[in-house]
Amino acid sequence: MVIYSASSYVLLGVANVIIMSACMDYCDTIESCHGHDATMSDRQHYIHAFNFNKSVEKHLHDLDHFKLSCKKLLEAFPLDQVDGIFVRSVKNCIFSESDPTPLKGPLRLVAVSKEVIEGMLDLDVAVSKSEDFLQYFSGGRLFPGSSPLTHRYGGHQFGYWAGQLGDGRAHLLGEYTSRKGERWELQLKGSGKTPYSRSGDGRAVVRSSVREFLCSEAMHFLGVPTSRAASLIVSEEAVWRDQFYNGKVKKERGAVVLRLATSWFRIGSLEVLAKAEELDLLRKLLDFVIQEHFPSIDSNDPGKYLIFYSRVVTETAHLVAQWMSIGFAHGVCNTDNFSLLSITIDYGPFGFMEAYNPNFVPNTSDEEGRYSIGAQANVGLFNLEKLLEALTPVLTIEQRQGAGLVLKGYPRIYQMRFHKLFKAKLDLLGEEEEEDEYLIGFLLKLMEDTGADFTMTFRQLSEASMQQLHNMSNLQVMWALQNLASHKMYPEWVSMYLHRLKRQGGDSDEERQHRMKRINPRYVLRNWMAESAIRKAEGNDFSEVELLQRTLAQPYLTQDAAEEAGYAAQPPWWAQGLNVSCSS
Repeated sequence: MVIYSASSYVLLGVANVIIMSACMDYCDTIESCHGHDATMSDRQHYIHAFNFNKSVEKHLHDLDHFKLSCKKLLEAFPLDQVDGIFVRSVKNCIFSESDPTPLKGPLRLVAVSKEVIEGMLDLDVAVSKSEDFLQYFSGGRLFPGSSPLTHRYGGHQFGYWAGQLGDGRAHLLGEYTSRKGERWELQLKGSGKTPYSRSGDGRAVVRSSVREFLCSEAMHFLGVPTSRAASLIVSEEAVWRDQFYNGKVKKERGAVVLRLATSWFRIGSLEVLAKAEELDLLRKLLDFVIQEHFPSIDSNDPGKYLIFYSRVVTETAHLVAQWMSIGFAHGVCNTDNFSLLSITIDYGPFGFMEAYNPNFVPNTSDEEGRYSIGAQANVGLFNLEKLLEALTPVLTIEQRQGAGLVLKGYPRIYQMRFHKLFKAKLDLLGEEEEEDEYLIGFLLKLMEDTGADFTMTFRQLSEASMQQLHNMSNLQVMWALQNLASHKMYPEWVSMYLHRLKRQGGDSDEERQHRMKRINPRYVLRNWMAESAIRKAEGNDFSEVELLQRTLAQPYLTQDAAEEAGYAAQPPWWAQGLNVSCSS
């Protein structure tokens, strides 16, 4: 018998770091002393605290009465003292004032999220049919109270410090407080040049904007913390792009996405201040983030920065583990793309893994595979190391030592969450940790050897009965499992799996299937699906964008239109040659 070690977890990116139990003990001590459950961020606590029943008030119909506010940010931080949108090195501030540049030509709303518009912004979705909506949501007109800002940040890109980066084509319009008490920062992406545009034109094109809109909404419905997308507006404005950096420049159309997040601050927000030795401003930003988004941390606690770091370490580990559990590769895991609130932001050359391959790289610009799906956990560790470097100037010697121990605990936190998520995907109930770790690792090895489809292997394990799993001849329509079953070790794995399920007892096979189908999606935004929609969109047919949006809002439910479109079928032959780059 061939034994596949549980170390095959490494194939999905568990950091290969030796962990002392004292590291986790230290993290636990920090959390318990301050009464915080490390499995849920303060951001989540805040949102759940205001999870009232939906207001009986009618949604707002008049956009002229929809009010935003930048007051909090303007009062908290000094602004860039230089006026104008020309590119420059910006110092001693967090934000620069900068108005969006209106899109040229006829505007067209091609996608809108009713859930975001009505459930988060308290607007009636009917307003999306108005000219006012097109203007306000594309940057052609400013909402009452809006004083658009662009954010200064830096970042490590592909492992190297890139210096000042910032919002090169995004404008923060302001904060909206909903009737539920939730606060959302509204940001336009693709809205024109800013002081941080470097050599860029400040625009985004249709193809990348379609991907951003669809994926941020898809991730939300998969249960992954993420920014949201409210609308996608396209124009006839010509935007020139060299999509694959091969000298073939072509004309594309400009587009703007209105997106929302509780905060757009990221690791690079702190890095740029530490690198510039603007330590008073670094403290001011840290204090603001803690006060606004981590309310359970006492602002008078001398150890608040260490506690904050501990939370970010934990929540980052949890987020990356969630990415892995759905086969999602971000594509550009730079520090400027990692949120301090541990939500998924900045959707560029992402990809959902199809054939299981730990070396899957969705970004053709990533020639060395630094951000392969199997490297994401280690990249998270690297980014947290850079966050610690940024915090070091404001920590005492003892706190720096404590933060080092917290960081050493990251691999264990990640592995525990990864293990828990994959146990749920296989419906492994109870505490049989060693056997379950082996069972999961064994399955992943079989999937790697056979190139079994990641999403559909787990989904079809959810849909098959135990009898069908045992007798693969009854699984003609389950193409992913047929692929898996071609491995000579499949009978041994499935025998172990079925014995494990039988030992659980207590409920029926149908109940197991029901639980698993609520965890394992049938539909994810595969690159070929996005590409199919984009090709039609470039010919002004946005029907597939609409179909995908509808499908991905219910990823666990089998849908006739999605089945007809082949969204759960084997990927088409042309999908293998698809490339996605950083160009947008």
